[in-house]
Amino acid sequence: MGVYLAEYVWLDGYKPLPRFRSKTRVVNNGDEPPVWGFDGSSTEQAPGEHSDCVLQPVYWCTDPFRGDPHKLVMCEVMHPDGSAHPSNTRAKCREVYERFKHHEPWFGMEQEYTYFNGFLPLGWPVNGFPAPQGMYYCGVGADIAFGREYAERHLELCVNAGIGITGTNAAVMPGQWEFQIFAKDPLTVGDQMWLARWILERLVEPDGIHISYHPKPMKGDWNGAGCHTNFSTKEMRENYNAILTACEALSKKHDTHIANYGADIEQRLTGKHETCSYKEYKYGVSDRGASVRIPWQVKRDGRGYIEDRRPNANIDPYVVSCLMVETICTALEEA
Repeated sequence: MGVYLAEYVWLDGYKPLPRFRSKTRVVNNGDEPPVWGFDGSSTEQAPGEHSDCVLQPVYWCTDPFRGDPHKLVMCEVMHPDGSAHPSNTRAKCREVYERFKHHEPWFGMEQEYTYFNGFLPLGWPVNGFPAPQGMYYCGVGADIAFGREYAERHLELCVNAGIGITGTNAAVMPGQWEFQIFAKDPLTVGDQMWLARWILERLVEPDGIHISYHPKPMKGDWNGAGCHTNFSTKEMRENYNAILTACEALSKKHDTHIANYGADIEQRLTGKHETCSYKEYKYGVSDRGASVRIPWQVKRDGRGYIEDRRPNANIDPYVVSCLMVETICTALEEA
């Protein structure tokens, strides 16, 4: 009959950003990953006297480390009675998506992150600082591109897993990179973003490198780390007026979005380093200093998508995608 190995991945109860937990189960070939359990008292998700929590598999793909037929299994955390655990942000996202799925929301998330070797970003000198920003973005060379071997391997692993990764590049600060995930619904983009992060952290683990999603990993005249989120609905992909409706809708919910776009967002959204201050909201065509950018080709074509530049690198993608769907689709229905 044969078996495969299923690596169950879930998010714990730590804040402000949950950490990954995972464990392996042997499953018979031909069977889907079954519901499983874990000790929630060891993950900030249950007291010791009522410690059982439940793992509900919701998305799985090929495990790129072990290879086919082995699987990575993304799970929602549930109570034993079948209700969603408070740490389960995917459950709320699922409810919102069911209400608005007829708008066909699409997402493209641009995940920036920083490789750290000890207390410093990869490639930074122990004493002093690297050369100022300017040459690192999409740069090439041993004195410029630090961590390329990891970024390239991560891209390959995600492709082999079947995750919708669309690219990778060096970011503006040395030691900082990004990858992009595209999906045609908020649940899948969240599932794939979390698993792509898990793959990245698992990749660098043997070399003692760790991944930082902090929005301002190094103080001073250095870019922060964001997760710019590109969004469209069926209406936006057909009509420019829907683009403007989306931008205006986000303005009315600015404070709510800022409060849910990642911890320490005020350290990154200062109005400098290609950001708009978290205290204000503005949108514009081709404006990377705006809260929301309308790409130039969208204006030219009269249809397309918008880029919300406010989300931090340390977002929960389920929370961000849920907010964008709810805010924008509600406005489209009221327009």
